[in-house]
Amino acid sequence: MKFSFKNDYAEGCHPRILEALSATNLVQQNGYGLDDYCLNAEHLIQKKINNPRAKVHFVSGGTQANLIVISAFLRPHESVISPATGHIFTNESGAIEATGHKVHAVETEDGKIRPEDIRKVIDVHQNKPHQVKQKLVYISNSTEVGTIYSKKELIDLYQFCQENNLFLFVDGARLGHALKAETNDLTLEDFGKYTDAFYWGGTKNGALIGEAMVINNEELQTEFGFHLKQKGAMLAKGRLLGIQFQELLKDDLYFDLANLANQKAMKIKKSFQEIGCHFLSETFTNQIFPILNNSQIEKLSENFDFYVWKKIDEDKSAVRIITSWATSDEIVEKLIAEISSLRNS
Repeated sequence: MKFSFKNDYAEGCHPRILEALSATNLVQQNGYGLDDYCLNAEHLIQKKINNPRAKVHFVSGGTQANLIVISAFLRPHESVISPATGHIFTNESGAIEATGHKVHAVETEDGKIRPEDIRKVIDVHQNKPHQVKQKLVYISNSTEVGTIYSKKELIDLYQFCQENNLFLFVDGARLGHALKAETNDLTLEDFGKYTDAFYWGGTKNGALIGEAMVINNEELQTEFGFHLKQKGAMLAKGRLLGIQFQELLKDDLYFDLANLANQKAMKIKKSFQEIGCHFLSETFTNQIFPILNNSQIEKLSENFDFYVWKKIDEDKSAVRIITSWATSDEIVEKLIAEISSLRNS
């Protein structure tokens, strides 16, 4: 059996979540997200982001969150601007386009989009009403290539969006890992202040399933429940999600787990650096992208699973190594030992 570094959800959930689910199993509650657990988790999130007027809705997965938010916020003739590496553009089977909304992909070196990138898209779509209207900017933090936004970058984006009548939506599938990166200067309050909406990912950080969608822009909160129901995302037993977030937010377990995953990734990153590896991107989160030659990739693949992410040339490719809170120290040490043996490969 190979050891997996393909994703950060190869394991189940943190034991405390199973205990919480079991302990509350026979307690009767209201359905459809109106249970005490969802309501309390919403209050905890509002408090964490320092925005008591934010509305929180819980859904089962990231693609579902992206699909519902974007389709709810946009009118039929409006479109999305996204980095070309963005999850909605590369890995969601055309979910956004299937709702009738065009995605404008912007090529970036580090997976991050900037105001000048948005401006270029707007400038070539001035022939209205013959061309679609850009209305929403999608980013993720951390990005699909493991990089993170600085506070200045987020504020610059938000201000540009405000000035150009655009919504800013942040995919936070790995929000915990971004906020616990050693180079990070953003806080949860910043996401409550400098975004129209974002989601707080649980699936990739200790939850069995679940993402918390947070809508800061009060104009966008109206009748959002209809979109949840129409897209099949309003769980009858919404408590399943509320209990998990309630537990993850208790004693900052969520951030402890993200920090643990980051630390494991940085140990592996250091071992690649020691054998002279270069990287596709400079990351301090739980995703790293070392560039290896074909023989090194073949050697590592004997005992470990990971994705070959991007071909660099005929002999070299960048691979993606992802750690989770549950990646054992023993497996990390086995990988590090294998990396050391690649030095002369």
